Amino acid sequence: MNILVTGGAGFIGANFIRYMLSTYNYTIVNLDQLTYAGNLNNLNDIAHKPNYHFVHGNINDKELVNQIFHDYDIQTVINFAAESHVDRSIENPSIFFETNVLGTENLLEVSKSHWKVNSLNPNCREYKTGVKFIQISTDEVYGTLGEEGFFTEETNLAPNSPYSASKASADMIVRAYNATFGIPVLITRCSNNYGPYQYPEKLIPLIIERALKNEPIPIYGDGNQVRDWLYVEDHCLAIDRVLHKGEIGEVYNIGGNNEKKNIEIVKIILALLQKNESLIEFVEDRLGHDQRYAIDNSKISRELEWTPAFTFEQGIEKTIEWYLANKAWMESIKIGDKIS
Repeated sequence: MNILVTGGAGFIGANFIRYMLSTYNYTIVNLDQLTYAGNLNNLNDIAHKPNYHFVHGNINDKELVNQIFHDYDIQTVINFAAESHVDRSIENPSIFFETNVLGTENLLEVSKSHWKVNSLNPNCREYKTGVKFIQISTDEVYGTLGEEGFFTEETNLAPNSPYSASKASADMIVRAYNATFGIPVLITRCSNNYGPYQYPEKLIPLIIERALKNEPIPIYGDGNQVRDWLYVEDHCLAIDRVLHKGEIGEVYNIGGNNEKKNIEIVKIILALLQKNESLIEFVEDRLGHDQRYAIDNSKISRELEWTPAFTFEQGIEKTIEWYLANKAWMESIKIGDKIS
């Protein structure tokens, strides 16, 4: 199988490429623009593999994407490429819609032109055997929850930030290309990921980085926002199941069954690092901050036999161990001062 992974130099994409190359003898082409959160150092250990190829470029570059499809006979697209930080989307929404919406549409158009059995017939809905387009989305497209309940695949989309609105828009475009043109698509929506190689503007690596330097750790509002945490290795295995067993046209929610308040996360990490809670600094809450996300992952568990292997306690210990062992990686990148 020849797979185009977009955004493969980012946190989840890099972990996924590493997982796939250690599991299958597939050819993987990584297309990444290398914006601030994309880092080829995330893939140094597999860069030499003959079935791995990196292409520097933008998913909006139709000529480049066409060339990749032609050169590598791409049979599957897994679209991780996205601007993903809520705070940055509030400051500059335009780039989020350019990348997350228009970029996704461009990938779909190129896929359609290469995968159709009869590309010259605009009404052709027959595609080459085995091709598929997987859109990697987020639970944030559902909006926010109260103290009870869970997001299911049938929950109405109600995004509350420019970031989540751009991802919801991309999901709807993917769905429309399946309904209108017959492109074989799947959509996954995951909860908050954590683990190795995560850019430290996100909550968990930011806490670790600040705590190790004995610097104040900024927490929005009262810190009682609730997130469901998913260890990135579990997420990679879930996407693998969707790739090989998922039903075309379906949406699969991927959650870790690990609901935690942000303030709990901070205190757990500080305790593991033997740091004082006096480092915690509450700051003004951000605009449109969703209070709670929680995923019902029973569909993917029931239909694709996937369940998370790591508890939060196991995952966070592995994550801290990795950052302690890779301080040079932390120091080599620009450290953010925003929190997700």
